[in-house]
Formats: sequence, structure tokens, C-alpha cells
Amino acid sequence: MRFILLLLLPAFLSAQTNLYFPPNVGAWQTTDPATLNWCPDKMNALDEFLSNAGTKGFIILQDGKILYERYFNGHDANANWYWASAGKTVTAAMIGLAQEQGLLSIEDPMSDYLGAGWSNMTPEQEQAIRIRHVLTMTSGLNDNPIVDGVPFGGLDACVEPACFQFLADTGARWSYHNTIYLRLREVIENVYQQTYTQATQQQLMSKIGGQGLWFDGVYYSNTRTMARFGLLNLANGRWGDQPNLVSVTDSAYTVVSQQPSQQLNKSYGYLWWLNGQQSYMLPSVQFVFPGMIIPNAPADMYMALGKNDQKIHVVPSKNWVVVRLGDSADESPVPVVFDSQLWTHLNDMTCVTETDESLSSSVSVRLNHTAQTIEVVWPHSGAWSVELLSIDGKIWQRQAGVSAGAVLQMPSVPGVYVLQCWADGKQSVIKFVL
Repeated sequence: MRFILLLLLPAFLSAQTNLYFPPNVGAWQTTDPATLNWCPDKMNALDEFLSNAGTKGFIILQDGKILYERYFNGHDANANWYWASAGKTVTAAMIGLAQEQGLLSIEDPMSDYLGAGWSNMTPEQEQAIRIRHVLTMTSGLNDNPIVDGVPFGGLDACVEPACFQFLADTGARWSYHNTIYLRLREVIENVYQQTYTQATQQQLMSKIGGQGLWFDGVYYSNTRTMARFGLLNLANGRWGDQPNLVSVTDSAYTVVSQQPSQQLNKSYGYLWWLNGQQSYMLPSVQFVFPGMIIPNAPADMYMALGKNDQKIHVVPSKNWVVVRLGDSADESPVPVVFDSQLWTHLNDMTCVTETDESLSSSVSVRLNHTAQTIEVVWPHSGAWSVELLSIDGKIWQRQAGVSAGAVLQMPSVPGVYVLQCWADGKQSVIKFVL
């Protein structure tokens, strides 16, 4: 690799690689927004935006630590709220956990757990619908069946066989079908021989310090439990380093959940929504929209999305988990308008800092190819922050509050990188090529 010193560039938002996992009981560590150079005025503007948008609970985790936590409109840290369809991702995790424990396979037919005759289809058509098809919304069931002469939307709940009608072969049509999704709860209750709430709490939430309950197919919890679940997914199903907690859910399954599950709707995984794809579909329509769901949000972000703007945004490139619970943010028929507005704020939280050229010239950078590290040294005292990111904004490493220097791992991928150091309201930004 070669090192070429180039120009000064603006800074990007930052994140670290290592994750912190809060204890089940006790204080949750925090990160001071000032270490990210967040402006108090912009934080106040974010507070105002969230409050005016009907938000009740809102959390941003940075590396697992609480970066920003707010409660509005009569809500507090102990109050429960519904996740709506964002809770589908909890069901996805429970299916993965049961598969890891050998209790089921996602290739099993739904009939194995619901029994024969759960629909008005032929036995062959019933047998063709597997758990995987429900996770990916490709069951082929009619999402607007006629029941007793009345149209019955697939977004509604129904367990009557007449509600489950054949429309297309499995895997041939993507359609957001809440009715068949809700029957996954029977699969979980069958394999664990517990109620859905009992199984979720005992097998999953208790292991990560969460607490919640299911009511009429909808999950309820406080905001921090939602954040814990988001952190579990950021860590690909792993929680801490204790032997009994290392694999809370099937890690390989969790990773697959966060990737396109089929080619019909490339922005859908296993009940997770995916940003950064070439196209997307939305509930209740069969139109394929070009581009990303949220163009101004990170491309690697994946999302749990629920009615009335219940959200979990997981952003691996930032090591962020963003959680929002509350009333509907607006009257827009497009379900992700709030998300775009939110990321407009989050993309603009940093203060405008003065770039000090004398500071830049005093920063020493040395590549240690033997150890595959980047050694950064500065002569000035005080608490410094330093971050390494690629030219497209992906964060590789970050250290905060260091006083003498920093040692960063050298990226394994050649390319153009930016090294940013700042202290006392001034920054040094160096661009180089590896």
C-alpha cells in the first residue's frame, strides 16, 4: 500500500466498530453528543421536530451506548407503547431462534404447525406455502380476497379458512399480507408449548434485558426494550461475550434477514425493510418504485417499520440504532415521509468547525504495514477525537477523548480515506490513498 497526502475535506458523521451491551439491570452507559461535535442548537431543533411530529419515545444508540434519548407528549422511559408492524421483526427473530434450537426449519410447510385445512386451497397449494414464504411475503395468497361477498383486505386479521385464498404460486408474487403473517405466532406457540408472550420473553427478551408483551398480535414495550432489540440485530443476533448469551439468535439467519429475500421486492428481507436497494414495493400496491426507500438515509440501513411511524433504524456503517415510538407523524399516505425528514436532521447535527491549517500540519500520520495499523500523533494537549472513514462516508473506526495519539486498524480495502482529528472546536482533516 502507498500513502499520499492530499487535501483537506469536510468531516462526516462517525461511529466505532466495538459494541457495548447494557446490563440487564443497572445504568446504561452514554456517549456525550459533544464528542461527535453535535451542536446544541441543532439538538434543540431535533427535539422540536420530534415533539411536533407526535413522538413519544426516541433513542439513538452509538456503539450500543445512549447518544440521545428523549421523551415527549406525556410519555416517559417506563411507559409501554405499541410497535405495530415493527414487531414483525421480533417474530422474525423468534423464528430464527427456534430454527437454531432445532425446533423448526423455515423450509417447513405452514401446514405442519397449522394442520390440514387451514385455508380454502387444495392440499397441494397449502403444502407449498412454507415458513420462508411468510417471512418474505411471497406466499401467493390473495391479499384482497372476497369473503361472503365482501372484500377482505390482507392487512386485516382473520383465521377463518375462507380468508386464505390462492392467487399465485409461492415465490411468484410479493404482497404484504398481514393475515398469514399473524399465523406465525401459532408456529411459535406450537414449538415452545407456551403463549406467544411467554415464549418471546423467556427465549429472547429476558436474555437482552428487555420486557414486553403481545396483545392481539401486536407487541408492546418501553422505548429502551425496542433499542435493545435493535442493538441485538446490529450485533447480528449476538449479545455480549458471556457463554450463555453469545448466540441469542441464529447469527447466520439474522444476517440473511437483513438482505434481499427475493427479487420481486429487493427492499424486503425476513420481515425487515432494506434501504439502499435498486427498487422497492410498498404494502397494498403491486407497483415497483425505482431507487431507495429513504434516499437521504445511509444505504446500508435496514428498518423495522410499523403503522403510525413506529421505527427501528439499524445503521451498521455508523454503529447506530435509531428508535421512534409515538403517534402518527403526519397525514401523508406515503409511510416513510417522517423517516426522510428525520434523516435530514440527523445528517446535519454537527457544528460548523474551523479547519485549522496549522493544526493539520502538526498532526503526524504513520502507516505501520507490519502491524497493519495507522498511528496518529499530535503535539497538543487536551482531549482529542479521531476518526477514519472512506471517501463515501463509511466509518471504519473512531476514538474519542484521547490525549496523546491514536492507533487505528488499517482498512483491508484499498481506496481513498479521510482521517479527521478535532479538539477545542477546531479540526484537522487529511485525505489519503491506501
